[in-house]
Amino acid sequence: MRLAVLGPGYPFRGGIARTTTDLVLALCERGHEVHFVTPRHQYPRWFYPGGDDRDPDACRRVDGAVRLLDPLRPFAWADARRRIVALGEDAWLFPYWTWPWAPWWRFLLGCPDRPPAIAVVHNPADHDAGALRRLAARLVLGRCEALFTHAASLTDELRRTYPGVRVASFPLPLPEVPKVPGREASRTALGFSDGDRIALFLGLIRPYKGVDVLLDAAFRLPRESPWRVLVAGEPWGAEGSRLRRMVNELQLADRVRLDLRWIPEAEVARLLAAADLVVLPYRSGSQSAVAPLAFAHRVPVLCTRVGGLEEIVEDGVNGVVVGAGSAAALAGALGRLDDGALGRLRAGVEATSARLGRDRYAQALEQLVATVIEAP
Repeated sequence: MRLAVLGPGYPFRGGIARTTTDLVLALCERGHEVHFVTPRHQYPRWFYPGGDDRDPDACRRVDGAVRLLDPLRPFAWADARRRIVALGEDAWLFPYWTWPWAPWWRFLLGCPDRPPAIAVVHNPADHDAGALRRLAARLVLGRCEALFTHAASLTDELRRTYPGVRVASFPLPLPEVPKVPGREASRTALGFSDGDRIALFLGLIRPYKGVDVLLDAAFRLPRESPWRVLVAGEPWGAEGSRLRRMVNELQLADRVRLDLRWIPEAEVARLLAAADLVVLPYRSGSQSAVAPLAFAHRVPVLCTRVGGLEEIVEDGVNGVVVGAGSAAALAGALGRLDDGALGRLRAGVEATSARLGRDRYAQALEQLVATVIEAP
């Protein structure tokens, strides 16, 4: 098939850019002719509260990718749409995850000469979205011929919201990772001792991700507990100040370390090499790109029962699943995870790798695209 994949890639950072790039590479590996069309800008400055949203090491650079999309400059849309249509592809694939991109996607999909469009739905609407942002999502996704999501739990919601639109799902695949640093060297470089067990939270820090619940869980652990919590990621808005205040008020400085900044790719590998466990204490959400990243580094995951996390984190097999919003449940799970239990979970992660391979992910999406192209 001739396919155009439209969305963030090199030199932008973030889970959407990484997964979109991996999708392009996987489709190419399966023999498709893929044009990768990337943006000149990813977010308006006022929307993104962190630092620069570019990291040249975050995504592989795809040969032949064209920087053409510009969701922030409407005067450039007509020319971009004309050039994308001129590619003459069998189908368009694009990620949907946030409302600032919605006007551009809506304009693009309004072209009468376009091929079928398939949205890879990371979020049916923004986290904590109000009525207007949900409307923005509907105005885009309702114009698509098919929707592909990463959580089977979302398929029913999408079918109800968009009757008549084809829907399929497959979990986010494990990314390819470079050669990982040694465990002992990584722990030493981070300043942890041999007796410490490291529970790592990694990623952008937003209220729905429940990092404050994880800090509360650390407070509930016995003082002699070997668990040390490492929070590594860029805070959204006032989250950084709130977490620092919690650490001070709960006197957690000896068991919680906050590294509140964007973590470059090279450092991500070191953090995961040192970690005994990745913790996703989400209050809500559809899925997480951090869980397959942890599995790619052979690290088990402790997560909450939200969205599609249970579809890849199997309780007692490759991780532990607890109720959302409960610090007591998180603390209890950490307290039960000794060296033997962690070893069994790591063995379970090995079996997960084959089930969540990049090729199987691309094949599932490929099957959906084929049904759309062949439909009358």
